[in-house]
Amino acid sequence: QVQLVESGGGLVQPGGSLRLSCAASGSIFSINTMGWYRQVPGKERELVARITSGGSTNYADSVKGRFTISRDNAKNMVYLQMNSLKPEDTAVYFCHSNLVTSSGGLYNRRDYWGQGTQVTISS
Repeated sequence: QVQLVESGGGLVQPGGSLRLSCAASGSIFSINTMGWYRQVPGKERELVARITSGGSTNYADSVKGRFTISRDNAKNMVYLQMNSLKPEDTAVYFCHSNLVTSSGGLYNRRDYWGQGTQVTISS
């Protein structure tokens, strides 16, 4: 099985910074995309940032210029550096990965999600 474990959430004041980390572990053969989504109560989960295995990135318009996504392919980790945080960035942030698992000679590609980490921006 595969697990995605997030860390780094918390409470910060507006204008502050946080760095989220996500580690993927398990019977992983290869990882395609890794990314971060966020969700607030009553709203749909939305893409924040995504990075491919080749390093191509895309961001939600609301975070461009403030957030930076990066990944360490050797460690199966993805990071989200969040700067100039705003109250509207408050949400549960979920790590996502589209990856291929290998087990008993069989390969399977699917999406995986972490459990989420709370980010609260408040003075």
